[in-house]
Amino acid sequence: MRLAGLSRQIALSMATMAFCVTVLVVVTGFSFYYVAMTYWPVHFETPGWKMTMPEWVWLLSSTMAGLALSVVMGLRLARRILVPLNSVAESIRRVAQGDLDARATAGDRSLREAAALADDFNALADQLQRMTKEQTFWNAAIAHELRTPVTVLRGRLQGLAEGVFTPDESQFRRLLVQVEGLAQLIEDLRVISLAESGHLDIELRDTDLGAEVRAVVEVFEDALLAAGQQAVLDLDGQMARCDPVRIRQALLALLDNARRYAAPGAIRIQTRLSDGQCLLRVEDEGPGIAEELAPHVFEAFWRADGARQRGKGGSGLGLAVVAAIALAHGGEARCSRVGGGSRFELVWPQPE
Repeated sequence: MRLAGLSRQIALSMATMAFCVTVLVVVTGFSFYYVAMTYWPVHFETPGWKMTMPEWVWLLSSTMAGLALSVVMGLRLARRILVPLNSVAESIRRVAQGDLDARATAGDRSLREAAALADDFNALADQLQRMTKEQTFWNAAIAHELRTPVTVLRGRLQGLAEGVFTPDESQFRRLLVQVEGLAQLIEDLRVISLAESGHLDIELRDTDLGAEVRAVVEVFEDALLAAGQQAVLDLDGQMARCDPVRIRQALLALLDNARRYAAPGAIRIQTRLSDGQCLLRVEDEGPGIAEELAPHVFEAFWRADGARQRGKGGSGLGLAVVAAIALAHGGEARCSRVGGGSRFELVWPQPE
């Protein structure tokens, strides 16, 4: 069998080691007998110490047998090591060619380092495949979300240019609504992208959270009233440590979500600061979210089927922005069903 690469190196190393051990045993044995026969000859019946022909034959035979055994053992060891290494190398080539389903074989797990290398590669390949699928999904979702406002803008502008529409204030306001929707979509995408890369910076400072909530509700109150909803405030007067700009952004997203999907009625907004935790809660009166769907509501571009059927689906990014802002504060966003309605909470720690 032809030896090459690592197999050759291991076989040569094992053979060299066996030869060196044999030489060492022979040399040290001769040295011992030479010294012993020179200084303590009384202990030896045979005065000569030179090897006879049978002894030479025995020595050479045992040396060759040791070398052959070491080569065989070296080849077996090389094969065990090369199984995962060759598998990883082949899988890397396949991944480089675009086959993201390629996985390495760990082989003999008694070789822990080699098996760990194969396992690490498989974990890396899984992550790469997942990220590629997510990127494909994001590209398709973003294109879908941008298509509607861009199509509307193009149609309106083309109609204005061709004289189909009268260039009055109402037309310009419709165009402005579409532009504002695009700007909000771009900002939401930016926030989520920064959060996923770990670069969503926040500026923490002592904030009157109740005042910030009131300011946001005043701005959004007309939209809530148009949907038959009424904001009910229950605010804690303590100062909170947060980024007020981001918290306002999160609250706007929660109120917009309630405006789109909640039934007419009260929208309760509550803040609490206790036990080293700050809480911002928005609760509606229905129709609520099924418990099995609650863990998915903060995923980007996720919408419940009911939202699609009612034609009220937004960009699908609002609650993902809420979760990103909560995470940037070192906290979390939660969703649960309370009674017949839904409860959304932002919880983040407060320094002592």
